[in-house]
Amino acid sequence: MKRILSSIITLNTVLLFSCVSCNFAPGSYPYAERYEISCSESDLINAVEKFKRDNPEYLVPSQTQLKDGRSDENDHWYHVYFYYKNDNEIVYTWIRKSNEQTTTLAFVAINNGLTLGNWKDINKGFSKEGNKLQKEKFERLILNEIKKQIQ
Repeated sequence: MKRILSSIITLNTVLLFSCVSCNFAPGSYPYAERYEISCSESDLINAVEKFKRDNPEYLVPSQTQLKDGRSDENDHWYHVYFYYKNDNEIVYTWIRKSNEQTTTLAFVAINNGLTLGNWKDINKGFSKEGNKLQKEKFERLILNEIKKQIQ
């Protein structure tokens, strides 16, 4: 009887760990969708700035007070925000040097509306289909256009 009870407890422990472990991801921005781009960090930042100059409809309205850049000189991430005017959504991304040849552009989250606090993490806060649609939309409207600036 003790052996059966011990097996049940072990099985329940394993099942519990399996169910909750996906909610504990290590590191900063664990669910972000990362894109490796073959260029320097400054070249990618310049490409984003040019994209925004050429496509002002993606600028986040000033009322949000969201500014692109680093929060201070020790910040590892260059934070970038885009706006989907038709959907009234703010897209949060960041840029960080990966190594000597590549830089990472990460798609982190989407805020519904211009009132901050309605963020949903990509790869976590959406259904499987919703997540796929958000990534495809980001790649089509923003990422691919930024990559054209680099080539």
